[in-house]
Amino acid sequence: MAITIPPLKRSDFLTGQPLVDGSEVYGDATYAVTNPATRETLANVASLGATQTHRAIESNSRAFIDWRKRPAQERAGLLHDWLTLVRHYRQDLGLLITAEQGKPLAEALGEVDYAASFIQWFAEEARRVYGEVIPASANRRIVLIRQPIGVVGAITPWNFPAAMITRKVAPALAAGCTITLKPSEFTPLTAFALAKLALEAGIPPGVFNVVCGDAPAIGSTLTSHPYVTKFTFTGSTAVGKLLTAQCATTLKRVSMELGGNAPLLVFDDADLEPAVEGAVASKFRNTGQTCVCANRILVQSGIHDRFVEALAARVSAFQVGNGLEGATDQGPLIAASALAKVRDHVADAVAQGAHLVTGGKRHEAGELFFQPTVLTEANPTMRLADEETFGPVAPVFRFETEAEALALANATRSGLAAYAFTRDIDRAWRVVEGLETGMVGLNNGIVSTETAPFGGIKESGLGREGSRHGIQEFLEMKTISLGVRPENEV
Repeated sequence: MAITIPPLKRSDFLTGQPLVDGSEVYGDATYAVTNPATRETLANVASLGATQTHRAIESNSRAFIDWRKRPAQERAGLLHDWLTLVRHYRQDLGLLITAEQGKPLAEALGEVDYAASFIQWFAEEARRVYGEVIPASANRRIVLIRQPIGVVGAITPWNFPAAMITRKVAPALAAGCTITLKPSEFTPLTAFALAKLALEAGIPPGVFNVVCGDAPAIGSTLTSHPYVTKFTFTGSTAVGKLLTAQCATTLKRVSMELGGNAPLLVFDDADLEPAVEGAVASKFRNTGQTCVCANRILVQSGIHDRFVEALAARVSAFQVGNGLEGATDQGPLIAASALAKVRDHVADAVAQGAHLVTGGKRHEAGELFFQPTVLTEANPTMRLADEETFGPVAPVFRFETEAEALALANATRSGLAAYAFTRDIDRAWRVVEGLETGMVGLNNGIVSTETAPFGGIKESGLGREGSRHGIQEFLEMKTISLGVRPENEV
């Protein structure tokens, strides 16, 4: 029997709707938001389209006139008030994330903390938007100031339904911008809750709007509307390319955090236990449904067998199930299409000679659950070598030399994250510098933090999120040339 979500302090989080200009919006149609673990309906939410998105953008434009003029200290204070409410309702938000996204509750609560960290970080960064004075000639001074770019359009994915929102919304608001957000259709309830808490914190109506429903219509409106001067997206590379092309018609500033194909390299001299734990943390967090997951695990021959044995032992011990039923390590996949892709990747690998060490099929926990899986004898011709699996499958590739490992690691158009485990400091520098990715985890399997820039190279995107660099994505530079009279003319 399916277990429903436990009672929330804020029951309205389960009846939330899109929020435009401070008011909930109800469209002509609705769609069901379901729990991927149980397939039960959690809520029916309004399905909006281009008309309501236009309204949201126009309200952003009106609100921007006042919001951009507010002192940085005032914007920072309102973000801190939002942060206080997010932390107060941490348990509710965690339960909501697990219910609509499926990740274990402990991970969901960790995500709420991670989401809160971006609000806190950018509340503090609001007061650190500095200008510059550039040396010039005797009768001229050059001053550079930074100003909010304007109205922002944003689209976020389902795998981190809170953190991917605050990582975009917090710097936008801190910079003095206004924003209309389209969350994933799978996970809108968390977005509605965050927007409602922002409004309750005193962030004015129209500064932060949320719309959902007809994805092509909403996306095309956000990318084509002339009032939107900045567009930011997290999702697949294919969709990111399409949205970037649409933004070109109005030459919007774009930030794209796109797909990955992360390699994790384990060299013979690595400490075995940290390497295994790093692989587990990277590969199986959120049931393998993150863009920085280790998609390919490359292990040097001398440590290969011991690594595989230890990894398989950890993976086969995972508790798989509904994150609302008790302690679990792995939850469901988000949709039937996601499970089909994982199943097909495993079948293709086995057909091409991969050896199934553990897992490999659907899990009895439910319709969208897949057994945590370890494969060996993986090779570059397999689909999982070139495509992002986005599921709980760890393929292990054997290599002999450092040069071979780097060649395998870089043989992809993706360049988001990579990981390497070695105790040799010389090799560490060679590998870190040789990996063609925007981020590298050296002897650890987690690269994401609010204090560090997050983003990729090649076809994994444009721009950076988080850190002191993240707010720059929402600012324009203005050069001011000041004429100064020489002393003999004063």
